[in-house]
Amino acid sequence: MIRHTIEISQQPVHLAAKRKQLLLKRRGDTTRFFPFEDLGLVIVDHPATTYSHVALRSLVDANAALVVCGQNHLPAGLLLPLGEHTEIVWRVQDQLAASKPLKKRLWKQLVQAKIRAQADNLPDDCAARRKMLELARTVKSGDTSNHEAQAARIYWSEWLEDTAYETTDPFRRSRTGPAPNSLLNYGYAILRAATARAVVSAGLLPMLGIHHSNRSNSFCLADDLMEPLRPLVDRVVRQLVNQDELELTPETKRPLLELLTCEVETGGRYGPLMVALHSLAVSLVRCFRGESTQLEIPVPSAAAAETQETGPHEGQADDGGTESWS
Repeated sequence: MIRHTIEISQQPVHLAAKRKQLLLKRRGDTTRFFPFEDLGLVIVDHPATTYSHVALRSLVDANAALVVCGQNHLPAGLLLPLGEHTEIVWRVQDQLAASKPLKKRLWKQLVQAKIRAQADNLPDDCAARRKMLELARTVKSGDTSNHEAQAARIYWSEWLEDTAYETTDPFRRSRTGPAPNSLLNYGYAILRAATARAVVSAGLLPMLGIHHSNRSNSFCLADDLMEPLRPLVDRVVRQLVNQDELELTPETKRPLLELLTCEVETGGRYGPLMVALHSLAVSLVRCFRGESTQLEIPVPSAAAAETQETGPHEGQADDGGTESWS
């Protein structure tokens, strides 16, 4: 089942629980109900939003995540369920026991997938694309030659080359840089929250990463697993730039939120990204157990790529399970 994403940004709303549903109530007694079991992410970007304890408890009981945005409108906090997986103790033990060679092999797969996905965002006849594909092919275990960084330098220098982006300075990817960096930051943050939710649902500890190991980072494993999926965000932001949409607004947030319902391919199966994230996390569990050597990393399906380039077809619903409410 596709879980829904709700964003609250335009008006203050009170979140309560009633009859096993999330009740959203705003001024003028306007209300909406959403079954808790249908929710995946609730993103709150209005500072006057209020909550009942029962609403928050019911969200985590339903395995939904609550994302709180800061003054810059970017996600600043995340409320996740602790998880009651029936095998959580065994899975954490397997995670803790994972050997360094295994982690290096898994990181190689993630880096290769990321570089290939970045290359797919560049024109087919682009020399940079061919160079990146060669870098992906020659990644070593643990990426000891740091091909990820080499590919990133090539990628970001070419990323907006054939778009309508005009500026006196070339684009540079930075968390604090000028537009359209804010769009990328927002998209990555939403992707990170959804990945962290999948990790916890699989009975794994999100702070114990494969490669990332910052002691102040509670989501190292989510940061590892989302690396090959960042180019999905890049592709959407690139389309927004082509439409001269560079700033973070309610209108530009929508296609980034809808990424969670875009169709991807995972292990020969097709479905929405939010579901595929769970398949990715479960495949990691199998690798930790020694039952598999390959991660099931989602890649865009041909149909999804076409939709992102052209927009929804006539008669096709474009809400994708995402709603900006209030």
